[in-house]
Amino acid sequence: MKTQQFEPLPPVVQRFLRYVAIDTQSVEDSTDYPSSAKQKHLGQLLVEELEALGLADAVMDEWGYVTATLERTEGTKGPVIGWIAHMDTSPEVSGADVKPMTHSDYQGGPLTLATGIEIHPDSSPELNQCHGHDIITSDGSTLLGADNKAGIAAIISAVGHLLDHPELPHTTVRLAFTCDEEIGRGTLHFDVDEFGAALAYTIDGETVGEVENETFCADMVTLTINGCNVHPGYAKDKLVNALKAASAIVLGLPQDEAPETTEGRQGYLHPISITGGVEKAEVKLLVRSFTEDGLARLAETLGSIVAATTERFPGVVIDSELRQQYRNMRTLLDERPEVVEKAMEAVRSAGGEAKLSFARGGTDGAMLTFKGLPTPNIFTGGHNFHSTQEWISIQDLSFTVDTLIELAQIWAEE
Repeated sequence: MKTQQFEPLPPVVQRFLRYVAIDTQSVEDSTDYPSSAKQKHLGQLLVEELEALGLADAVMDEWGYVTATLERTEGTKGPVIGWIAHMDTSPEVSGADVKPMTHSDYQGGPLTLATGIEIHPDSSPELNQCHGHDIITSDGSTLLGADNKAGIAAIISAVGHLLDHPELPHTTVRLAFTCDEEIGRGTLHFDVDEFGAALAYTIDGETVGEVENETFCADMVTLTINGCNVHPGYAKDKLVNALKAASAIVLGLPQDEAPETTEGRQGYLHPISITGGVEKAEVKLLVRSFTEDGLARLAETLGSIVAATTERFPGVVIDSELRQQYRNMRTLLDERPEVVEKAMEAVRSAGGEAKLSFARGGTDGAMLTFKGLPTPNIFTGGHNFHSTQEWISIQDLSFTVDTLIELAQIWAEE
């Protein structure tokens, strides 16, 4: 794929920069839906932009989902397909007051952000494939928001191009922009039947050319550790410190099965929060594996650690709650191989190298697939998601748009 230089910025980048200026961070412990009302601020902007393009049915519903329809060109008979991206950003790093930086004509070496943070090819080797590209980062004080505002920008830009070029035959495309994907609730109120697509694609991946047909199987475990608080001056043989027991659980997790020590299809146990005090503490952990057997084994490992901690701290009582999040979508996508194959074909038709890959995480598509809507994942060109070191190539994001344009045409041939 030949590197293309842009002057001025292409529409997809202009849209992307508008979207990242709106804080849409989701809130892990909120009971509202969406978990943060500010996600609807972006949703309203998207409705207005879609209406301006001519999509008369663009709407945001009570849950914050934005949907619209690009009608097929006359004479095509392909199935209705869906393009889906999420509006929220990770609760792990601030998404407020994002200040994008553009690093033009990247020629190697570290990218230095305004805060002094460096994004180095040693830790972000995808940079080595982007020599000559124009790279967008934040200033280092926030995340950038490419996850998943790059996907939103790519979808709307592809729609705009197809509307501007009626000579390109394309099938009907249903659009959906969801909330709360980052906290595992992106499809909680998503009505697959009402959406009306036969198949769909989330535009929420990373490396250019990659189509993902696998995700982790995922659970979240919440451990509630109950101790007994007594005045420390009179605590001999009475005080049971829940916080110490919680710390022992975290320290007892296997180091070789953690996110920072695993790759590929290796699973992990990942503590994401520890809160509380002497009387009561809580530990939340992510359990991840590409197979249900692997998931069960990791849960058993965690159970053994909890049991050992109970023995080590007499008097402590530990309650465990497991919440299923999503499962590996490949088990169902393999029954519809053409859905993935068409995406690979679109990458090649756009002039790129297609690569079948897997997501070390989850997407709305995993849950939608199990709701009956087969939904693999397509790249955006973004990297280092959920981080102040997040970055995206303008050229790769533009290629995402090209791929979607090809995809709508390929399905029109069915």
